[in-house]
Amino acid sequence: MDQLQRSLLEAPIIEKGEYEYFVHPISDGVPMLEPGLLREIVIKIIRKAELENVDKIVTPAAMGIHISTAVSLMTDIPLVVIRKRQYGLDGEVALSQQTGYSESEMYLNDVGEGDRVLVLDDVLSTGGTMKAVLDALSKIGADIVDVVAVIKKAGPNELDDTDYDVKTLINVTVEDGEVIIVDEHGDG
Repeated sequence: MDQLQRSLLEAPIIEKGEYEYFVHPISDGVPMLEPGLLREIVIKIIRKAELENVDKIVTPAAMGIHISTAVSLMTDIPLVVIRKRQYGLDGEVALSQQTGYSESEMYLNDVGEGDRVLVLDDVLSTGGTMKAVLDALSKIGADIVDVVAVIKKAGPNELDDTDYDVKTLINVTVEDGEVIIVDEHGDG
C-alpha cells in the first residue's frame, strides 16, 4: 500500500451539512503534509500526465498550489494560479466556482488563446470548480492538453455529461464515516 492510499484510509471524516468530507493533507493542509507523500504524488502526476507540449500548469487556489508548485519545479513548466481575488489586470477572466459546500468568484490571469495547459487540482468531488476552470480556459481559446486531479471522490459530478476527461491518481468514496478506495490507480 502506498502513502497516498494509507493517508486516505487514515483521514478523519467531518460532516458539512449532509456532505461527508475527508480531512487530508493534500486537500486541506491538515494534518501535516509529509514530504514523502507530496513527492510520491508529484512522481505519479508526472508519469500520468501528458506534459510534452504543455506551456503552463494551471491550478485553482488554494489547495492545488502546493501540488502544482512541486510539479512546476520538477518539470520547469511555469505555473498559473487561479485566484479568489480580482486584480483587474489586462486579460483577466472571471469564473464562478460552485462546490458541494461553497460558491465564489475566481479570476484567471496569464493564459491566452493558443496556450497549451495542464490543469492540476487536489480533489475532484462535485466537479464544480474543475468545470468552471475548463470552461473558462476553453472560452479563452487555450488548448487543454491534459487535466489531472489527485483524488476523485466517487459519485455524480458536473463533468459527467461533458467532453472533459480528468485523470486521477486514486478514486475514493466516503461511506459511514470511512474512506473507501474504489480504484487505487484512478482514472486515465
